[in-house]
Order: sequence, then C-alpha cells, then structure tokens
Amino acid sequence: MITIIGVRFRNSAKVYSFQPGPNLIEKGDYVVVETVRGVEYGMVIQGPHLADDADVVAPVRTIVRKATDRDRQTYERNLALEKDALVLCKEKIAAHDLNMKLVDAEYTLDGNKILFYFTAPGRVDFRELVKDLASVFHTRIELRQIGVRDEAKACPSIGICGRPFCCQTYLPDFIPVSIKMAKDQNLSLNPSKISGVCGRLMCCLKYEQSTYESMNRNLPNIEDVVRTPDGVGEVLSVSILKQLVKVGIRIKDKDDVEIKEYPADEIEMVSRKRGRRQSQNEEPVDAEEKAELRELERNV
Repeated sequence: MITIIGVRFRNSAKVYSFQPGPNLIEKGDYVVVETVRGVEYGMVIQGPHLADDADVVAPVRTIVRKATDRDRQTYERNLALEKDALVLCKEKIAAHDLNMKLVDAEYTLDGNKILFYFTAPGRVDFRELVKDLASVFHTRIELRQIGVRDEAKACPSIGICGRPFCCQTYLPDFIPVSIKMAKDQNLSLNPSKISGVCGRLMCCLKYEQSTYESMNRNLPNIEDVVRTPDGVGEVLSVSILKQLVKVGIRIKDKDDVEIKEYPADEIEMVSRKRGRRQSQNEEPVDAEEKAELRELERNV
C-alpha cells in the first residue's frame, strides 16, 4: 500500500497521483509538483489516502512543496502572460504561413518552458517557428499537436445539453464511442445530431449503452417472425425502453395486415431475420453521410 493524493491541473478533469511526503496536505490545498512537462501548480482534490501499488501508475512522484502565496501569484501572472503569448504566436504562425491552428499556451510555474498546443490536418514543419519564438521569449519552446477532441477540451464551452462539456468537468480520459451505440439506442444516424462540437461522436452515447444492451437482449429485430397471442406475424418496430414490440399479423382469407403491440415477454421467436435491428429514427444514409459517419467514429 502507498499513501497518495489526487492532484488536478488547470481546467483538466484528469486526476494525477502524487505522494505527499512529509508535507501535511489536505483536500483543497494547492501544491507544486514536477511532471514530465515541468514544474506545475495544481489543486489537491483527493486528500491523503491509501492505495494499492497495482492501482497506481508508476512512478509516483513526491510533491515538491505545498504552494505558497508567492507560487499563487506566479501562477496568476503566468496566466496573464499566456494570453499575450497566444497572440504573438498566432502572428508568427501567420508570418511563417504554416497550416496549423493554435489552441492554447501554457507556462510552467518556473517559467523555464512555454508549451503551445495546436491542431493541424497533417504534419507541420515548425522548426523555424520554434527558433523565432525562442528568440522572442528567451526560454524553452515546445509545440504539441493535439486532436480535435483535445481542442474542445481546452476551450471551455457548453454542450447541446446546456451543461459544460463532460471532458472539461469530470471525464478523466476520452472513452471509445461507436456508431453501433447510436444504432442500439434507436438514434437518428444524422451526423449533425450525434456529433459534438469537436466533430466526433458525442461521449454521452456511452453512458446508457450497457442499459440498452441489456434491454435489447429481450427484443427481436425488425422483420423477425414471432408468435403472439393472436397468431404469427412479422416485427415492424420495437420500443426498447417500454419493452414493447409492434407486430403485423396477416388476417386469414384477407390481404390486410392487422398491427398490434405486445409486451416483449408475450411473444415467442419463430424465425430470425439476419442483420442488425434497424433504428426507428434511422433515415436513409447516402454515400456522403456514410463518409461523415466514418469520420465521426475516429477517436482522435
């Protein structure tokens, strides 16, 4: 077992583990730590607690110190400097005519390094840009290319639900999301309705997926043939949450079909139609939309 604390940096939702060492640390305190990016200033959101060595990502570093008022002032001054650094870096990018979009800038607490985060459609040769920036800031410069999901995470905003993005508030890592989840939940496959601001599938598709998978096990697919209390018929649609199945039953000696709805536990499978269950909200998807859906599924 090892005693650790949980530290969060800036606006990130991810929590990192550190050892408190001889310092008396409590939840809500600010600490100075050294990470792979340099010296950083973070907030303790989990007080000292015991954790199994196997549950902690090694190596677990010990904090440098409990943050002082001077550290806080330095951190706040760096935040102000980052705004100026962003403006200047954008001007330099334009001057070098580079195909990249600057997203964020971050000073290490000691000011020994500035990190610039950017997105780009491909690889960018920014060696001359780095030299130019170093001559202006007189410190180490590091440029990091990030994905569109990371870009959305770095730019605080509000989702279609009216709340701040999940990736900015509590999601420690991006979770895998697939088109299959939208299909299982009977959602429209219109790319504009299931994609987030980042242009990828919405993370919230994952939240209820296990519930839908469990409830789907009791339901037939569309076009399956089932036996009902009123006879054998073909499944026309299903309501996953209500656990109801709409069946078309052909009337004897007539060409008409009677449509009735039954609870899932009142029907019995006769023959299964191969293929997936179609969404009731699914609209025809053309080649262009198919390409958009494939792009949405990329976890960049």
